[in-house]
Amino acid sequence: MAITCFTQELKTSFEDVQGGHLKWLKHRIDAIDVEKLACKYTLIESDIAFDKIESVVYEMKFEASSDGGSVCKMKSEYHVKAGTELKEEDIKQGKDKAIGLCKVVEEYLLANPEAYA
Repeated sequence: MAITCFTQELKTSFEDVQGGHLKWLKHRIDAIDVEKLACKYTLIESDIAFDKIESVVYEMKFEASSDGGSVCKMKSEYHVKAGTELKEEDIKQGKDKAIGLCKVVEEYLLANPEAYA
C-alpha cells in the first residue's frame, strides 16, 4: 500500500458550498485533542466506490488568525490499493471534496450555533 499526502490550509469564512455527487460518507474518529483544537479521522466508506483508494486519513487543526478569524490546516493521507497509482487529477478531486465537506460543516455550524455552544 502506498501513501500520498497533501496539506491544505484555508480560512473558515467560505463564500459558497461546492456541489457534488457524494450522498454519504462514513468516517472513523481516530483522535480528538480539544486543547489543541485538532482531530484525526479516517474516511472508511462512501456511496462512491473507490477503485484506487483503501482509505483516506485526515488530520485537521484550527488556529487563530491575525484578522480575528481562524485558519484550518488539513493534512490528508491517501492509502492506495496495491498495484494502483494516484494521479495529480485524482488528488485534486480529493482535495476539492475535502474542502467542500469543510464548507458544508461550517455553513451548518454558522446557521446552528446551539450545536456547538
